[in-house]
Amino acid sequence: MEASKELSFEEAMEQLERIVERLENGDVPLETAIELFQEGMKLSQLCGGKLEQVERKIELLIETEQGFQKKTFAPSNEDKGE
Repeated sequence: MEASKELSFEEAMEQLERIVERLENGDVPLETAIELFQEGMKLSQLCGGKLEQVERKIELLIETEQGFQKKTFAPSNEDKGE
């Protein structure tokens, strides 16, 4: 698996989930587990970077009474069923 090519967020998450499943099974040799862990860390950083880009776009698009103003994104509690 190659994290250096440009993956979509969804593709990176799918690869990361497969790596986690393999590591959780514990049936891989130590060297393979280390390689999988390193690849998983790269994918995790890629996903984190993509989420930060989306968050910055959301911050720029939130409108206030004074016009467009940067605000931080805070998820709603409505999604949690509260």
